[in-house]
Amino acid sequence: MTEAFAPIERRKVYELVSDRLGAQIRDTLQPGDALASERELAERYRVGRSSVREALRMLESRGLIESRGSGAFVVAPWRNPFQEPLSLVVAGEDVDRTQLFEVRRMLESEAAALAAARRSLGDLELMHEATDEMEAALGSPDEYVTADIRYHLVIAEATGNRLLLHLMQAIRERLTEMFGTVYRFPGGPERSIAQHRLITQAIAAEAPERARQLMSEHILRVEQELAQLDH
Repeated sequence: MTEAFAPIERRKVYELVSDRLGAQIRDTLQPGDALASERELAERYRVGRSSVREALRMLESRGLIESRGSGAFVVAPWRNPFQEPLSLVVAGEDVDRTQLFEVRRMLESEAAALAAARRSLGDLELMHEATDEMEAALGSPDEYVTADIRYHLVIAEATGNRLLLHLMQAIRERLTEMFGTVYRFPGGPERSIAQHRLITQAIAAEAPERARQLMSEHILRVEQELAQLDH
């Protein structure tokens, strides 16, 4: 296929923002330098703050920036040596959907339980915000999936376990692909929204066992719906 007729690549807004910030980090910033605030970056690139937030999480997962709390980030002094190889392993053909969902149940069910014990009010606000964005984007698959992924990453972040967050970031691309497919299952998006609200309620109530159970049921349901789409 000639370049003239090659498919045009569709890039999400947060990926484009991540590319721009990555270039700035590489070309003009030094380790320890502070990044502009989320609001300033949104104004600079004329994008929504949710897109900036996703871009910052991508860069953090790659080890390029570090959080200083309250939404502040600085250029990291080192690059996470595990992120790229792990992402490549997850993206490989040897990792099938069953394996990925098994890992999801192990990681995310426990993440929900930990979040129930450690979450802050700010974490809960972000969970509600992500779920509200899913509901508002029911007619837009890309925006819905972006908000869906954000919800699960917020829970990982609420655990306070940075390694867990990095592991979730490593599988996010595969999750994005799968969520985009299962979005087409009749009633599936609405069921996910309802389940997210129940999970958030359990986390808010500091009920680890309930949060763990609800997250496990949610992931299993998504896996089963995805399997039905194959038939």
